[in-house]
Amino acid sequence: MTARFGRVIPAMVTPFSDNGALNVDASVALAKWLVEEGSEGLVITGTTGEGPAVTDEEDWELWRAISESVTVPVIAGTTTNDTEHSIQQTRKAEELGCDGILAVTPYYNRPSQAGIFAHFEAIASSTKLPVVLYDIPVRTGRKIETDTLLRLAHEIPNVLAVKDAAGNPGETAKVVRDAPKDFEVYSGDDALTLPLLAVGAVGVISVAAHWSAPEHLAMMNAWESGNVGEAQRINKRLLESFDYETGDEAPNPVPTKAMMRTLGLDVGEPRLPMGPTPKGLEDRAREVYLRLKA
Repeated sequence: MTARFGRVIPAMVTPFSDNGALNVDASVALAKWLVEEGSEGLVITGTTGEGPAVTDEEDWELWRAISESVTVPVIAGTTTNDTEHSIQQTRKAEELGCDGILAVTPYYNRPSQAGIFAHFEAIASSTKLPVVLYDIPVRTGRKIETDTLLRLAHEIPNVLAVKDAAGNPGETAKVVRDAPKDFEVYSGDDALTLPLLAVGAVGVISVAAHWSAPEHLAMMNAWESGNVGEAQRINKRLLESFDYETGDEAPNPVPTKAMMRTLGLDVGEPRLPMGPTPKGLEDRAREVYLRLKA
């Protein structure tokens, strides 16, 4: 299956200036750089993009500017735990030229599976854009259960993919088996990308691809050509990057922004509550990058 949004899709950080203001010019520059590095699509204003700390108006600026600046698919994180607000933002993303939306499970509210279905159904019905569901129970407190996910895939025409960060490849295999043939699974956890490829995923929405898109693409190419040993070898090289990308002292996107700064990209610091950057993180970023590229 050809991945409609691309196989390697960074969940892009959102650059801010030194005073914490949105830096649209730096955002466009970063988006273009990521594409030049080999990224086949972009997710913007998602978790890594600090979506909860970006205002609606800032979302609109980013969606318009980046959609106009790159030729790869742009998927906008438009949803919150408020269904009506999510609908309004989704309609705006369609108006501003985005190619799809990323719709996260409602967090904090802890709705029932019926509520989760109705939430996604209302959002998808409000737009012609393709919808990528985002299943990440460690952050949301609720899993999109497999039966619910399959019902969404079968009953709602523009629910076309899932970003799978649920951490259960066995359950993902059931989704791949039972979903419509054109429904796509994207890994949402870098460390599980190769296992998920093995059960039928088509790509990854990635944090580490900010600095390792060429390696991700090489792993995908090896896997698709049947060279399992080479795919495993590349995955082993990437493991340090996966370990680096988040942790209790420096949760995502703090390490990614540190890495981008060491590569000369003007991304600034994260907004609170994501921060501050721990001392020595940029030194570690340089070491991780040098070993990856050695």
